[in-house]
Amino acid sequence: MSRVRLHGSSALHDGGFAYSAAVAPGPLLFTAGISPLDADGAIVHPGDVVAQTRTCLEHLRTVLAERDASFDDVVKLTIYVAEQLQADLVVAWQTVAAEFAAPVPPAMLMGVSVLAYDGQLVEIEAIAAPSE
Repeated sequence: MSRVRLHGSSALHDGGFAYSAAVAPGPLLFTAGISPLDADGAIVHPGDVVAQTRTCLEHLRTVLAERDASFDDVVKLTIYVAEQLQADLVVAWQTVAAEFAAPVPPAMLMGVSVLAYDGQLVEIEAIAAPSE
């Protein structure tokens, strides 16, 4: 059973995500920024926000599983998108939201000017509360 409880807000817009999360006592897991890299360290799907977002989510799922956690244990997400158009942020968000049960954990989605690797458009980091 997950230690994470997600909460909406009766006073704020229902954007399909939780505004807060509470965690029962126990360990917390903080991930690094997860990039859309292949096994050789090269960016995959250059120029494709959706495909890079999916790759980041696959890698995030792997990192969580290695620590006996899953998307159900995620308390907070931060999604960085290095694009100029708001539409690119929207499709990145839609891709993330499709992978999580409703509501999506509290999240920050932001457009940034550049990320670490040439051709990188997306990076995702998470905080999770895996069961003990």
